[in-house]
Amino acid sequence: MAVRPVRQARAQDRIPDDIPDRVPKDLPGGVELYHLRPDGGILLADREGSRELGPEREFLRFIDDGQFAHYLVGDAGTSPERPSNATVKLGVVGPRSAFTPHAHGGEHFVLSLGHASCGLYDEARGRVTDVPLAPGMLIRIPEMMPHSFANRGDSPLTILAANTGYGIDHEDYAITAAEAERRAQSPGGPPAGGRTALAAEPVTDYRALAAELRDIERAQRVHGIAATTVRERLAARLRRVAAALEVPR
Repeated sequence: MAVRPVRQARAQDRIPDDIPDRVPKDLPGGVELYHLRPDGGILLADREGSRELGPEREFLRFIDDGQFAHYLVGDAGTSPERPSNATVKLGVVGPRSAFTPHAHGGEHFVLSLGHASCGLYDEARGRVTDVPLAPGMLIRIPEMMPHSFANRGDSPLTILAANTGYGIDHEDYAITAAEAERRAQSPGGPPAGGRTALAAEPVTDYRALAAELRDIERAQRVHGIAATTVRERLAARLRRVAAALEVPR
């Protein structure tokens, strides 16, 4: 059956760029921030700036003409003979709560379906950067980058998380400051895993990793969890009304 091409939104129909100008400049190297917009567009921001993804560069043909795909994990050549080792899961973050700062042994993608924030340690700049997330924003965090994730709202937050290489029972899934300090002091040296498990990287400096994670902990204690703005709370109410209208009666 023929498939109609997706109608490209006209310039006057488009929602203005909604990733603030300062956000790309604040992102640590390697971090990518996507916004899946209500008009069907996809914005991508990194340290170089922000742009809308399009079929001219980042998209591949997706089964039919006029349908497009952009790989986050794996690529078009993934197969049983050339597998992509990843886990994908739904998560629920409690109201006004945050995860203990940690680092993952593999790269990490989180799609936020509510108002959240992600605290990232920027090694090149020697500081903690807090990235606010709105519903429909997805963030890519490189392997072994210290970070935390918080729910800024007053209701449970649903997220979709994908990790390359590790499930939650693996010792390298979420390395906290306490665990990094234990590994740094271990007479036998660090366990196999971490950066050396998926890539030809130097062995992790767990003492430095622990210090960076403690910096995120201190930032959490000093600044707390940012609250949602009046505009965000109004948008959340309107979104619930819209969801109710979309459900068939």
